[in-house]
Amino acid sequence: MSTQHSQALALAQTHYENFPVASALLPMRLRQPIGMIYSFARQADDFADEGNLLPDERLALLDGFRLELDRIHDKTGPETAFFVSLQNTIDQHQLPLQPFYDLLDAFSQDVTKSRYADFGEVMDYCRRSANPIGRLLLHLYGKATPRNIGMSDAICSSLQIINFLQDVAIDYKKDRIYFPQDEMRKYRIEESQIAEGRTDGTWGLFMEFEIKRARNLLQAGAPLGLVLPGRIGLEMRTIIAGGDRILQKLHKSRGDMFNRRPVLKLWDWAYMLFRAVSKR
Repeated sequence: MSTQHSQALALAQTHYENFPVASALLPMRLRQPIGMIYSFARQADDFADEGNLLPDERLALLDGFRLELDRIHDKTGPETAFFVSLQNTIDQHQLPLQPFYDLLDAFSQDVTKSRYADFGEVMDYCRRSANPIGRLLLHLYGKATPRNIGMSDAICSSLQIINFLQDVAIDYKKDRIYFPQDEMRKYRIEESQIAEGRTDGTWGLFMEFEIKRARNLLQAGAPLGLVLPGRIGLEMRTIIAGGDRILQKLHKSRGDMFNRRPVLKLWDWAYMLFRAVSKR
């Protein structure tokens, strides 16, 4: 295993995530390429989020990744070791480049856009921030049929929205609100309520609406876990069970992620794996 592959896999396995990434459930042959895909997304996401950089500096770092993708596209050869390894992964597994560009577009948007007028805008963000990962994995598995892509998009968008629900307080500290503004007005939710971490008034009703929609999206894509074969199907069913588990916790707390941010514990993983195995 190359140094870049080793580092990418380590990054995939050491960052806290709700859902398995390059996990032990997957065949060994898939762990390195998945680690490379995840490392690309993680590094680019960190450019948009981490540290004390100015917006222009963040965008410049993301543009640097775009230039390296352009070099892969133009077959002129990337200039950094990571992108040389990524190109090898892309070539070996015949992965499309567009999902990588879409991820960079979404992370750039995080730098420049902090409010979303309606659910259509949120879904457009999910189309570029989450769905590309699922599409790349389907190409990696050799299962990128139109029907499978549609189910994967539903799952990935749902998981992105679930993450938004988990991280309302965290995102607000970055001056971001992913709730649709028109829905906030409909339920009379003020930004001050998020700033103060209050769940009074219509907050519970608002969150139930958001939770139900995320669950419907997740369920729309759930058959993909039965379509994919063997261990990749098991992995997918575990991911779906993880999303559902977080939604259960959000429902139980009536959306009080301020004081009871839902995370997956050891027993949750055992439950998820049981659900994944028993559904086959």
